[in-house]
Amino acid sequence: MQRPLIIFDCDGVLVDSEPLAAIAFERVYRKHGMTITAEIVGQCIGMKEADIITRIHELTGHAFPEHATDDFWVETQALFAEDLEPTRGILPFLQMLRGPRCVASSSSMKRIALSLEVTGLAGFFGDEVFSTSMVRHGKPAPDIFLFAAERLGSAPASSVVIEDSPFGIQGAVAAGMTAIGFTGGSHTYPGHAEKLTAAGAHAICADWPEVERELARRGFIAGAIAEG
Repeated sequence: MQRPLIIFDCDGVLVDSEPLAAIAFERVYRKHGMTITAEIVGQCIGMKEADIITRIHELTGHAFPEHATDDFWVETQALFAEDLEPTRGILPFLQMLRGPRCVASSSSMKRIALSLEVTGLAGFFGDEVFSTSMVRHGKPAPDIFLFAAERLGSAPASSVVIEDSPFGIQGAVAAGMTAIGFTGGSHTYPGHAEKLTAAGAHAICADWPEVERELARRGFIAGAIAEG
């Protein structure tokens, strides 16, 4: 029997980054003479940067200048280095976790690396970190999850994805994996759980102890969580 593969989204699941990322987008757009709100950015959670820019254009009509996209990384890097924290309870969860695990995120590799380093989580994943920059289609397509499972030699049916965004949940479901919606980040909002459920989440968990219980209930705990 294959040991289950646990696939973690990064932003909003491992690290409490979504509020900071929203601030970065607001500041950079304002720098270039355009006003967007946190609510607008919130509609793009789970997408890669290029898709977020496209979506903001669709929602607001603001066309961000292509030559200035590096500004997002400059602003994000400064905010993360100063204020980024892991999500509450993730450290003890990772400390007890055994077996295959990886990160599959819409963020760039340099942003994922910074996020994991700043929050002290990098050592739990080693080289098993994947970005949608490695595949053709970003979330909600299943590409990144199938890519990660293939790299780690796991079947989709033996994989569980923990995601905080409807786009990520849709991608996990499309990949044929168990999708757990996570609402434990500080960016969670009224109706968040319902949106994840509508996207196809098989379960909703508000914190990491609840994730552990859900893994056990679904049989993923065998070989994945340390005894005691």
